[in-house]
Amino acid sequence: MARKISVLGLVLLLAGVALAAREGKSVKLTGYIIDNMCSGRAATENGADKVKNHTVKCAQMPNCAKSGYALFSDNKLYKLDEGGNTKTAEILKNTKLEKGLQVEIEGTLDGETLTVKSIKEVATS
Repeated sequence: MARKISVLGLVLLLAGVALAAREGKSVKLTGYIIDNMCSGRAATENGADKVKNHTVKCAQMPNCAKSGYALFSDNKLYKLDEGGNTKTAEILKNTKLEKGLQVEIEGTLDGETLTVKSIKEVATS
């Protein structure tokens, strides 16, 4: 009985370590910015195309901006932290693009939230 409890404890400990190792992972991702209010478009058929064609003007609308932003990269959405939202709003304000704002973000991934260390607009051709 004691051995079963020890084995179970070890399994739980290893699972916890694996989960903790996954959290707080440093990443460098490139993708498209979309506001959280409109981010449901990514889950639809042709979602990637819809995100790529999302307009800068829409992302700056008061309700959309208030909802915060997400990065769409590798067919997955990563919500940005508060600092990332502020930095993204500044990029949206200064970009010359009308739609399809692509950025490169360095930061830390905690679950589905991306804590942004740096963000820059990617030049598109």
